Amino acid sequence: MKHWQLNRTVFKVSDFLSWHKMGSLQLNPNFQRRSVWKKGAKSFLIDTIIRGYPIPIIFIREKQTDVFKLEPIRDVVDGQQRLRTLISYIMPKSLKDYNVDKDEFTISKSHNKELANKKFDDLERDIKQQILDYQFSVNVIPADVEDRDIYQIFARMNSTGLKLNNQELRNSEYFGEFKTSVYESALKYLTQWTEWKIFTEDNVSRMDEVELTTEFYSLMLKGLTSKTPRALDDLYEKYDETFEEREMIEYRFEIVMDMIGDHFGSNIPNSPYKKKTIFYILFVVVYDLTYGLNSKLNVKKHIKLTTQQVNTLIHIGEDLQEGKVPENISESSTRRTTNILERKTLYKYFKGRITKK
Repeated sequence: MKHWQLNRTVFKVSDFLSWHKMGSLQLNPNFQRRSVWKKGAKSFLIDTIIRGYPIPIIFIREKQTDVFKLEPIRDVVDGQQRLRTLISYIMPKSLKDYNVDKDEFTISKSHNKELANKKFDDLERDIKQQILDYQFSVNVIPADVEDRDIYQIFARMNSTGLKLNNQELRNSEYFGEFKTSVYESALKYLTQWTEWKIFTEDNVSRMDEVELTTEFYSLMLKGLTSKTPRALDDLYEKYDETFEEREMIEYRFEIVMDMIGDHFGSNIPNSPYKKKTIFYILFVVVYDLTYGLNSKLNVKKHIKLTTQQVNTLIHIGEDLQEGKVPENISESSTRRTTNILERKTLYKYFKGRITKK
């Protein structure tokens, strides 16, 4: 039985640049995909490095030493797009197949406002040094491991992971204004998501709270709609480069979430509102009372909830828990309630009880 001992080490960005300049770094061995990253993903990587955040492990294979260059040839087994992004940002002219349309990019404002639209040459000396000194965790595969064994290694790696859910797929595809905004908003309430028992830590690790926040953004942008993966994907795509409504959406989201926390937070963990789909309806109703459903996204002072409205919503939660609601409401509340008919049914019931004199 074959057994290989991987060498786990770290290399600086400058190490990879040096190897590339010497011609001893191979970015395109047979088992590597060609570069397909969008500009947003590239900007996100550079900003991640500048902030000193960790990046997934890079795999390289050291082959026999080149007798002319006196350097071992290094195949990039996994990490080609990360390294190509760095090279194209720092010293683009060194790439023989450099393509301005595909390879040129700057740091996006959505990732770093202070460094927006800057190329490497435009950065301050200390930031350049931070990038060059950044250390990648690297697994070095021995030279005697053949290509077919590399395929085997990565087939095993890919077979042991969980299948990506819809939100994780969005996270891997989009890097622009909308994604950045949604993730920042969801992160502000990380403690509340778990304290209110809407999500477990496992749910958060799978980005479920980000998907629900996306649904709230959709509500404010498009009104009450059904939830489909395609509809949420369309938002990320539509507002990836430009999201003019961002500031107002973030502000309204925070106002509504804080209002929910102030009035219902202590009750949520022991009420039906801890169920994600019912919490969604609570957010819809509070947003409607505060700003108005389908209201224009302009500067508008929010309306505070009255004591009667708060008490009514608390009583609705109690009635749901005790089964003291009409049969169609009970059925709608126990389903996934992600289609428009059930959402409208619940919304109208909640709103009807609130406005009933």
